[in-house]
Formats: sequence, C-alpha cells, structure tokens
Amino acid sequence: MTTSTNGTATTAGARAHARAQHGRVVPTMRHVPATSAPSLPDDVPADAVTWAETVAFGRYTSLALARGTRLRLVDVAGDACVHLLLHRAGAPHERLNTADTVKVPWQAYLGTGHPLLSDAGRLLATVVADTSGRHDALSGTTTLAGNTERYGAGAAQSASPAGRELLLLGALKHGLGPRDVPPSVSFFKGVRVDDAGRLTPTGSAGPGAFVDLLLQVDALVVLANTAHPMDERARFTGTPVDVVAWRAPDDFAALAGDALVGELAPEHRRALENTQHDLTARSPR
Repeated sequence: MTTSTNGTATTAGARAHARAQHGRVVPTMRHVPATSAPSLPDDVPADAVTWAETVAFGRYTSLALARGTRLRLVDVAGDACVHLLLHRAGAPHERLNTADTVKVPWQAYLGTGHPLLSDAGRLLATVVADTSGRHDALSGTTTLAGNTERYGAGAAQSASPAGRELLLLGALKHGLGPRDVPPSVSFFKGVRVDDAGRLTPTGSAGPGAFVDLLLQVDALVVLANTAHPMDERARFTGTPVDVVAWRAPDDFAALAGDALVGELAPEHRRALENTQHDLTARSPR
C-alpha cells in the first residue's frame, strides 16, 4: 500500500489547503468585491466599480448589470476577440438584434456613437468610447461544427471552444437556453466588406485598445473570448480581455444632450426615446 504525502489526503489537510488560497490573485479571475482588483484604469472611479474581471482566451463570463452602467472591455495584449450578447433583464425576449444594430443607423461598422438595438426599436446600449475600431456585427461567432472541422474540437470544455457553445453556457447560468443565443457582435477583430460583397478580416488594433458601452436598460451581459470565425490562423490562439464596469448615471444626460459622443443621429435618438418611454410606462407613480 502506498502512503499518500499529499496534504489534501485528509479533510483537515484539504480544509487548510483551501483556506490558504484565500486572497490569492491569479492572472485570469473575477475580483470580488470588484474594488479589490489590483489595478483599475486611471480614469475609472474606483468606488463606483461593480465588476472587474480578466477573462482568459477560450473562456466566457456573464453578469446582470444595472441601467446606467458603463462597461469597458480592454484588449490588453492585442489578441482578444470578445463576442457579446445583451438581454434585457426581466424581459430576456428583448435582446440585442445585430441586423437592426447595423440596418437602423445605416452603418455596418461599430464605433463610437453606435447604438446597440433590440428588435423592438429600443436602445440597449451605446458605444461611447472606442480606441480599437476593429469590430464586427456581420459574421456572428464560431460554432461547434466549424471549430471541429477547423481545429479538431469545438465543445465548451475542449481546447478550442466555439463562441456559440460558450455564450450558451453564459445564458444557461441565467435561466436562458439555446433559443436565447442569437447572432452576436464581436470586438477587437474586425471585418470590412469589399466592393464584391466579400468579408475581409482586418485583425486587431494592437495591445491596449478598449471599447466602452453605456447600458440604457438593466441588462444581462454575456461575453465569450474566443476566436473570430474568420481568423486566418491554423492554430487556435488568443489572449485575455479585461472587463471593468462602473456606475455612470451622469453619462445619461451627457448622451441625451449630445455631449458624450456628439450629436445623436435621428435613428439613435428615436431609439433612446423609445426606451425612455417604455421605462416610464413601467415605473410606478
């Protein structure tokens, strides 16, 4: 019989080992409370932070955030690709609609000032800052079949998880299911459409690029950091993304007053008004 020398072989040893991990910080993790994150952007008020996390490449995360939250995604090392879903909290049938997000504002390319719309004509969020310019609202995310053909595997727990599989896991954690995973938008790996209608990847803007979203409604945010469907590399590869969210209610007035992203286009303002009308109708007197 072999005698174990592992300190976790007994209940007391396992407890001591587990408690020794308290306060440990690793490169990719969620910080709870969010204000305990070891480093936050200099322009973010630390006492207003509600979410701070570094998401490894090939992983996902999700959280319900309040209206008036500003969400920042940072491509720290320059090789992240973040696929985003938004569902309205309490009414998840209303969710990000990528077709309307492109069609209504007459703009296929996401950037500062771009509205993220639901199919009810309401504003879920606005891109209020962007130093990347390399985003995609046209290609969607990767699939189990596509990743299996390309990399040899695509399941969520595999070495090359597909975006749809990861987004589904994030949705499931909030009581949603497969039919609640529509086409997503992605940040930090862009595409452009040529004159013949072909999509051409533009790649990354490089390390340190970030994008900020201002949430107009209480929303469930689901993120998957995984390969872009048009990534031309044979190997499944990428880098982590930093996620920071903070309360920014004053940004509402700045957005509506054309001071945050400049003058809102008529379609953007109408969506903003539609959202405000719906919120007012739901609120008790």
